[in-house]
Amino acid sequence: MRLQGKHIILGVTGSIAAYKAAYLLRLLVKEGAEVQVVMTPAAKEFITPVTMSALSTRPVASEFFAANDGTWHSHVDMGMWADLMLIAPITAATMGKFVTGIADNLLVTTYMSAKCPVMIAPAMDLDMFQHPSTLNNLETLKSFGNIILEPGEGELASGLHGKGRMQEPEKIVEEVVAYFDEKKKLLNKHFLVTAGPTYEKIDPVRFIGNFSSGKMGFALAEELAQQGARVSLVCGPVSLQVQHPNIERIDVVSAEEMKQAALEIFPQTDGAVMCAAVADYRPKFPATEKIKRQNSDMTIELEANDDIAACLGQMKKEGQVLVGFALETRDEQANALKKMKRKNLDFIVLNSLQDKGAGFGVDTNKISILTKDNKAIDFQLKMKTEVACDIVDQLASCF
Repeated sequence: MRLQGKHIILGVTGSIAAYKAAYLLRLLVKEGAEVQVVMTPAAKEFITPVTMSALSTRPVASEFFAANDGTWHSHVDMGMWADLMLIAPITAATMGKFVTGIADNLLVTTYMSAKCPVMIAPAMDLDMFQHPSTLNNLETLKSFGNIILEPGEGELASGLHGKGRMQEPEKIVEEVVAYFDEKKKLLNKHFLVTAGPTYEKIDPVRFIGNFSSGKMGFALAEELAQQGARVSLVCGPVSLQVQHPNIERIDVVSAEEMKQAALEIFPQTDGAVMCAAVADYRPKFPATEKIKRQNSDMTIELEANDDIAACLGQMKKEGQVLVGFALETRDEQANALKKMKRKNLDFIVLNSLQDKGAGFGVDTNKISILTKDNKAIDFQLKMKTEVACDIVDQLASCF
């Protein structure tokens, strides 16, 4: 079973091709996938939820609230659960809603909340498929990172042939299998990932820290695991949870604790991605008891923490890949290149606090990847889960 353990949301919209969704669902389940069906109200006019529920062994989600007891179908939870969202068939109307964000049904809200990749299989009247608005929407969805399963050909009203017919279920399943197979670029590799902030104690109740949420590092760990790698995730104090079973989480608090964990793990790995926002300094004399308020000013003497990435760069062996991050506010590229050389990194990920939507505490990021051969690869503002895919693709290319 080639999809054993995979979680797939199967979205079904109001197309005459909706009957094919039942065959598609049966094939996905036969390959071992766990499938949650989400249907639009119009889809239920073409195929019944009872049929889809029987094939998936799960209740079909269609309305925001269950009819009898008011139970809420959480589109957020479904979006977090899934490894892939597949909408087959998708109509021109639903594509338009995806593009414009008209979240008036459960399928659209689930799409907008999904953290996983999305595949769509268009199905509509052939003339409708050729309309400029449909073609523009398809291009926009591609720019969102959605995977378009190109429709098959049929006859136009004019007598000519054109696209519009939904791909056959067997072919769609092969596309899904091929997608997950391609995601295993780093099968049997082992990586260290650091994430989140570090807290440096002033006294038992106060610390020096930063605003890092850990979201970028956790997204990287999840993407590495999705591509087949085993991940040792060393993280500072964060509220996030890991999802993939291939991730081993090691919780630390201070920069020194993170350094010791990294030094122990790194020699056994194929590489490391140093994403944590490690404090550069720590109080030299942390108090053993809570410091009481005084009427005079207070001075805290600081001492430097070791640069963990630089420590790993010094001990890096042939065949290991080391990736660093640079968060800059001025002279961004020049400062990042200096860091890459000084720390013996294979490439460095640069992001700037000058870019709106990038940096700490948000779900998006805008990065540039700078390589040792002086190449700069710039990316648009994206969700951090998508940014993680770009970084991991670059990492995979180093092997």
